[in-house]
Amino acid sequence: MRVHHLSLSNFRNYARLDVTLPTQPLLLHGANAQGKTSLLEALYYAATTRSPYTTSDRQLIHWRMADDPLPFARVSAEISNGKGTRQRLDITLALETQGGTVKLRKVIKLNDVKKRRRDVVGLLAVVLFLPQDLRLVEGAPADRRRFMDDTLSQVDADYWQALETFEKVLRQRNALLRSIAQRRAKPAELAYWDAQCAEAGAVIIAGRQRLLRELELAAQEHHSALTGKDEWLTIQYQPSFAPTAQGSGQQAFNVLGLDLHRQLSAAEIAPQYLARLEREQRESIARGATLSGPHRDDVRLLLNGRDATLYGSRGQARTTVLALKLAELAWMRAHLGEPPLLLLDEVIAELDQRRRAFLLEHLTLDAQTLITTAELDIFPQAFLSRAAVWHVSDGMLER
Repeated sequence: MRVHHLSLSNFRNYARLDVTLPTQPLLLHGANAQGKTSLLEALYYAATTRSPYTTSDRQLIHWRMADDPLPFARVSAEISNGKGTRQRLDITLALETQGGTVKLRKVIKLNDVKKRRRDVVGLLAVVLFLPQDLRLVEGAPADRRRFMDDTLSQVDADYWQALETFEKVLRQRNALLRSIAQRRAKPAELAYWDAQCAEAGAVIIAGRQRLLRELELAAQEHHSALTGKDEWLTIQYQPSFAPTAQGSGQQAFNVLGLDLHRQLSAAEIAPQYLARLEREQRESIARGATLSGPHRDDVRLLLNGRDATLYGSRGQARTTVLALKLAELAWMRAHLGEPPLLLLDEVIAELDQRRRAFLLEHLTLDAQTLITTAELDIFPQAFLSRAAVWHVSDGMLER
């Protein structure tokens, strides 16, 4: 997968940019707040139709457009996959006033034909590596759920659809639970939403279990190499309820997490999740919230059997995240049949010399790679000799 040409209009601090991207690794060098990260953000946005840095698309529109009668931003990318087919993807954001209210309109086009998000997600896959990824180890369960969702959604269209459906159904079900508690609705009305919740939720749980099982081996190999085989990484999936292997009568769940080596299908999980929702109905009404489901899942990362979230050092967290990200890159490549884009935002400077060398050695030559940095001298001369280096200053690029 490759982005051949990128055009930006009023995106972040780029008033206008037209650039053909090189085939070799690209180092974007410059001071902070000059536009290095915004360029990576634009590529990630083209791949996923969302920003990794903000939940509000309005913030992507250049601040100079504030007084414009029609503020807008556009990302346009000429992309291709391993088959060599080139396509043009355009995403336009426009602020429009309707009835005195300012609304954001988002239009996605592929080769000048309007498309839905689901039609374009996955055309261009990307792995993004940030200093904030330490939250995978040190952060809240939501950070680890987001890692699974971002990875799976770019590869598995069924997962993407199930995730979108589940989030909508969950909002509806929680609103209904509160209405029932206030005696403005009846418990029988939950049946429809329970069925929808169970069906979509089962696809998510099965997908997450499969992802973690397949990631674990590659992550363990990288982690072992980084630690000189002194530490062993184990990944434990912790769904918020414990599905069982159908017909076995045995729990596929223990005190540490779901057994990743016993893959349960969505068809096996759905009726069990539905039964769980029905058993929890009274308590859910009292609390006004859905108590079980993928929205409450977590992942435990264990180092020699000890929870890295609770007991790991900052150095151990960096090693674990590096192993996970390299495993993610390999997993995407295996499922797509070609490497995704690799974007590294100010990551190299956060690593010590040993981890830095390990990461640079494991960058695949055939994956399009962009790296932002404020310090060129931390890169080995051998890497610099095969990379393109562009200077970024005030939204302008200089080769």
